[in-house]
Amino acid sequence: MRHVPAPPLPRLPGFCVTGGKGGVGKTCVAVNLAILLAQTAKPLLVDLDLGLANADLVLGVDPAGNLAEVVLAGRDIASVVCESPLGVGLVPAASGVETLANLGQLELHRLFNGLERLGRTRQPLILDTPAGIGREVITACRAARVTCVVLTPEPTSLADAYALIKVLEQAEPGRDIRVIVNMARDQQDGHTAFARLRAVADRHLGRQVELLGIVPRDEQVATAVRRRQPIGPGPALNALKGIAAKLRGIAWSG
Repeated sequence: MRHVPAPPLPRLPGFCVTGGKGGVGKTCVAVNLAILLAQTAKPLLVDLDLGLANADLVLGVDPAGNLAEVVLAGRDIASVVCESPLGVGLVPAASGVETLANLGQLELHRLFNGLERLGRTRQPLILDTPAGIGREVITACRAARVTCVVLTPEPTSLADAYALIKVLEQAEPGRDIRVIVNMARDQQDGHTAFARLRAVADRHLGRQVELLGIVPRDEQVATAVRRRQPIGPGPALNALKGIAAKLRGIAWSG
């Protein structure tokens, strides 16, 4: 049987929020960045945790459709976009659909082509991926203009973040990778964690990664997650505002 190569990926006008390890607060970061960016833009959050969706819970929306219907039944992706009262559009995934967690390369390309069409009218697209280095994660990271790797100062998180960066560098050398250190005890803790990752990436991969920001531990985050609300005023929100300001400075189109 003749092998049919996958078509080239579209370049999506936005960024991917990902992480090598689960439990680093990736979805919380993605959702709250989307809310902050909605003050000056029309962000579209795409829940790509295919098979284990939860971005809709954090945003407080009740989707009438999801990506399972798009991928498995051919529904128009624009028809499943739901609007949050916070100004964020959401493309919801589906929870507990095993098929979505094992999509083939051609199916993923069709999905990202649909997202490229959505990105013509809404920017930035914010891709919230599952953890790890699976096919859907790497495809999302390669499609987005910028990859934001979320990690914590824990050694296992640093190791998994490096593994993800290594796979990305092998798949597409030199792409724009930026790091968010989450749940740091303080600024020094965050900078120390980033310095370790940067040193390993430089030594073994010969490339630099950029620090996008350090988000400190904050009780407001736990409260927000429990109540399914945006993060309230405090150190974490201030840090995310700084990260959002940097992201606003990126020209997503062109």
